[in-house]
Amino acid sequence: MRTVTRTRAVHAAIGHDSAPRHVSGEALYIDDIPEPPGLLHLVAGRSDRAHARIVRLDLSAVRAAPGVVAVLTPADVPGRNDISPFAGDDPLFAGDEVMFHGQPLFCVAAESLPKARAAAALAVVAYEDLPALLEAEAAVGAGSLIEPTQTLRLGDARAAIAAAPRRLSGRLRIGGQEHFYLEGQVALVIPGEGQDLHVWTSTQHPTETQHILARVLGCPDAAVTVEVRRMGGGFGGKETQSVQWAAMAALAARLTRRPAKIRLDRDDDMAMTGKRHDFVTDWRLGYDAEGRLRGAAFEMASRCGFSADLSHAINDRAMFHSDNAYALPAAEIVSHRARTHTVSNTAFRGFGGPQGMMGIERALDAVALDLGLDPLDVRLTNLYGVAGDLTPYGQRVTDAVAHELMTELAEACDYRARRAAVRRWNAGDGHLKRGLALTPVKFGISFTTTHLNQAGALVHVYTDGSIHLNHGGTEMGQGLNIKVAQVAADAFQVPLGSVRITSTRTDKVPNTSATAASSGSDLNGMAALDACEQIKARLAAWAREAFGHAPVFTPDGVQVGPERLSFRDFVNRAWMARISLSAAGFYRTPDIHYDRATHTGRPFYYYAYGAACSEVAVDTLTGENRVLRTDILHDVGRSLNPAIDLGQIEGGFVQGMGWLTTEELVFDGEGRLTTHAPSTYKIPTAGDRPPVFNIAIWDRGENREDTVHRSKAVGEPPLMLAISVFSALTDAVAAVGGHRVLPDLDAPATPERILAAVADVRRRAAG
Repeated sequence: MRTVTRTRAVHAAIGHDSAPRHVSGEALYIDDIPEPPGLLHLVAGRSDRAHARIVRLDLSAVRAAPGVVAVLTPADVPGRNDISPFAGDDPLFAGDEVMFHGQPLFCVAAESLPKARAAAALAVVAYEDLPALLEAEAAVGAGSLIEPTQTLRLGDARAAIAAAPRRLSGRLRIGGQEHFYLEGQVALVIPGEGQDLHVWTSTQHPTETQHILARVLGCPDAAVTVEVRRMGGGFGGKETQSVQWAAMAALAARLTRRPAKIRLDRDDDMAMTGKRHDFVTDWRLGYDAEGRLRGAAFEMASRCGFSADLSHAINDRAMFHSDNAYALPAAEIVSHRARTHTVSNTAFRGFGGPQGMMGIERALDAVALDLGLDPLDVRLTNLYGVAGDLTPYGQRVTDAVAHELMTELAEACDYRARRAAVRRWNAGDGHLKRGLALTPVKFGISFTTTHLNQAGALVHVYTDGSIHLNHGGTEMGQGLNIKVAQVAADAFQVPLGSVRITSTRTDKVPNTSATAASSGSDLNGMAALDACEQIKARLAAWAREAFGHAPVFTPDGVQVGPERLSFRDFVNRAWMARISLSAAGFYRTPDIHYDRATHTGRPFYYYAYGAACSEVAVDTLTGENRVLRTDILHDVGRSLNPAIDLGQIEGGFVQGMGWLTTEELVFDGEGRLTTHAPSTYKIPTAGDRPPVFNIAIWDRGENREDTVHRSKAVGEPPLMLAISVFSALTDAVAAVGGHRVLPDLDAPATPERILAAVADVRRRAAG
């Protein structure tokens, strides 16, 4: 890694601020907060139909059950029975019609959790079943969409493909993914005076929670204070879908004037909350004998679920990332957003970007196979910076570094020699086949909904030299708080221990955006820096008047002309002179714009890049597989904290690997999720981590845009490095047929799917 001039805080590899508390068990989560007297425990009663009309809902036995204090229904909502982020189509409780299996119908508030559960089971519900659309393709065929089909075009892709010397097409099914955060959905609400409520909730978006709760309760936003100290993971699953549970607790607290708490167990959480969108992608390419693309067309259909949630923006981002790191001379990208009778799918790390990238990567593997070329060479030939710089949505790529990253990684991990060794291995008669793939990531950084690219922060400097830091971002384990604290400590050149990290609260920093889109450090770091600079500007004006010199903040204190003061003495003197030591900072991302009507503009401030090389082994008798080695080179600009960034790269890759290999969501013919517990849904474990796992931060990385200390986002991009595993598995299965046919392998590449693909390759190769 590059040697940098170290300040006291930024660019230093510093551990997570809560790490000791995590290990010792002292870190407080919502379920650890001491339960106040009179606490009510909530359980939601849910539908056992995917689509039906409610003929009768008899809750008399529920209300009469021991320990029950209240039973909440749509009739009890004083405001609007709507928890949607914007579309107005997502009720807190179902009305006359249920739209997915598991939809909340009512909520029981009881003296204890067991009593609430027992009471909820006593509900009598009679249904009139209605036709249910469960799959994206069926919904698209029936015209059931959350919005009209969207199309993005660059040039005339159809003509370019038709005129190309060679053409290929195919279809790829891409499964969804459960967030599987360690801390499930949970909320605790304590009523105050009048309409006031204090809400502790595990959410990535405190402001949206505040606004929606006020909407449901029919009260001003200012009456609701939402607080988040930390989450036990979010991954997008707590951006919008945490609101439902906080709203139930808030409603119970408002109606009973007692504290209320809801905590979903794992089975209920998985059945009642949305996932990563599953996609069906049809692709067509035109190309020449060297593998240069002439035109590309992608048609995607995603299962959005019964309501819009964030599916508009998620599918937009999938369209924007259908190119991944490759310049497409002509492109047509069609996106169908299917409304189905399943739980509404929602944000998930990558926000549609991973699904968008999968199509082009599969297509380039097909091109390489067709031409007998190394897939890496086909990829290098078509990269931005080599083949062009204009994206399908009209943004120029001015920071293309994927070629540098990929060639540097290929040399470092000895890709060429290892690929030859894999071919020699596969030429043997054994049933174990190996595969190797090196794939890039180019991921746009910014919310594509432009107005969300803003953040606030609040900084207080106290007279003892300590600093109170609050910002609008939320800590979900990703290390946001320590990074922003490093920015504040560096601004004043004080020890990091002087900065007190505090809970995110809507009454301290209002009207903020979700901690999402990999923008937490970019937005909140700059907002905190703005607050610090405001205070420093006041101190400088005062110092010039009081001392005749501007102050210089150093790790050894504040130099004011010939005099050196400790930071504590300096700010204490300023306070005695009646100088304000508090500031509210604000930041808005510059130079971005996006016209959704035409899907054109500059939606991203910059791009984050990475490359990964993965080697796998596949047992062709059973379909079982293993990642043997992964090498990663990732660009995080000038890292604010290399220790945190390396952790994010490793964690993102492993989570992406799980999405593409083991994590399979299975719905039965009635729309019921059957993989709703760790016993049936398999996330990666420590044993699935590649035995050889080399991760490096690119030492030449530096953001060309004016981000906080020239850093780059790191939360989401590494997940897509795991596409290298899927391509390597495709390569290994293709070896069964002598690399003559492209395996028909969908994601996740479970042993069953791999075994079926092996049989299919053998059949087609023989034919």
